[in-house]
Amino acid sequence: MTYILAIDQGTTSTRAILFDDNMQAKGSAQQEFTQHFPQAGWVEHDPEDLWTTTLDVCRQVMEAQGVSADDIAGIGITNQRETTVVWDRHSGKPIHNAIVWQDRRTSAICEELRVADHEDSVRQKTGLLLDPYFSGTKLKWILDTVPGARDRAEAGDLLFGTVDSFLIWRLTGGASHVTDATNAARTLMYDIRKGRWSSEICGVLGVPREMLPEVKDCAADFGTTKAEFLGGEIAILGVAGDQQAATIGQACFKPGMMKSTYGTGCFALLNTGDTPVLSQNRMLTTIAYQLDGAPTYALEGSIFIAGAAVQWLRDGLGIIGSAQESGALARNADPGQDVILVPAFTGLGAPYWKPDCRGGMFGLTRSSGPAEYARAALQSVAYQTRDLWEAMRADWGGDSLVTLRVDGGMSASDWTMQSLSDLLGAAVDRPVMQETTALGAAWLAGMRAGVYPDQAGFAETWALDQQFTPEMDEDHRSAAYARWKRAVEAVIGV
Repeated sequence: MTYILAIDQGTTSTRAILFDDNMQAKGSAQQEFTQHFPQAGWVEHDPEDLWTTTLDVCRQVMEAQGVSADDIAGIGITNQRETTVVWDRHSGKPIHNAIVWQDRRTSAICEELRVADHEDSVRQKTGLLLDPYFSGTKLKWILDTVPGARDRAEAGDLLFGTVDSFLIWRLTGGASHVTDATNAARTLMYDIRKGRWSSEICGVLGVPREMLPEVKDCAADFGTTKAEFLGGEIAILGVAGDQQAATIGQACFKPGMMKSTYGTGCFALLNTGDTPVLSQNRMLTTIAYQLDGAPTYALEGSIFIAGAAVQWLRDGLGIIGSAQESGALARNADPGQDVILVPAFTGLGAPYWKPDCRGGMFGLTRSSGPAEYARAALQSVAYQTRDLWEAMRADWGGDSLVTLRVDGGMSASDWTMQSLSDLLGAAVDRPVMQETTALGAAWLAGMRAGVYPDQAGFAETWALDQQFTPEMDEDHRSAAYARWKRAVEAVIGV
């Protein structure tokens, strides 16, 4: 049997999943690694942890399934996006911890760029906002802060990469310094229209062009692993950032198709085809995937708190023992109470982009209790998704959005998905295959290897587990959403 090995390098853990030639997951291994918080608002990873956990989980799953390198037709990699690594070209040693996508240390740099009137140019070229979220200002910080870094970079001795680039460089023994278009599109330095690094933005940030990796399609020849790592040489054939990989895994290949992944936060992507739509509603414009040299674009919106609201019920309030209890508790809430939670625990993401506002709960009565809190927490995810949905409808065209494909841990809750459908006024489709992110990476590699079908064939394999359709009438839906909007205005105004 032929296998594809998918590496899913995430923010808190690294996983490896073996898929067979029918695209079925046959085994997996996972390892968590240490999070580093050197200062308030700073988040770092030791790049060596990313490397060693990747090697370990790949070896573990191969050994557990009795699979050798000869049995694997290719490797697909999906990764936490925007996280920034700089390493020595000769030794391979990182010069600083990886600065994680969540890190906010470059807020002042972003403000300086904004004051210098660079935001419009950056947005036009990259589709992104000036925000510490993205890699470019993290890279500038490293070059400005680590002693000798800028001189070494200008001498050609340092390399930059997102996590995929660093892992590929290590796996190939330094033979390949590459990335794919989806990861490049999240760096704040890549012109998504021209399909190349922007010399102008690199100049503004003070980044030598020689540091940057070669940008390839998502399905391409990224290099071959050294035999010493996995017991033989294996071709690396697919790469995509995690949210784009989930979009691919959900087979959202047609313009107007939208997926939303519910984990700690939530990320929604809308396929806009070959047209990069510049949002008028604070959405991000990005590359959904690139195949055969042709980019497919997307609008993206991010929610900071989704599953984290359920964690707050469990760990902060202590009203549930496990996340699975939240749906049953919410189902028992008093229908006569309209309790609203705005979970701005770390600010609000799209479409508000208000990092400094904080959360609030509204509509409490003397009889409000755990059931009402649980319902408010779960509905907050639906309301926030409605915010993204409305913004994307305005940017893309209202009537074309009729269905949302969902994945991630919270999508397993029937109550939450029904609430989402009710508040969107649209169908919500949950697939049979929940490993959509890893599947997307696996399909890219398997398709490139000739093991898996093309786009059309892959789309036909997408299977529906359950469709949720609206049960709430329009008057109730509109009134509920109006209450949400008033609550958001209140927390922003504090």
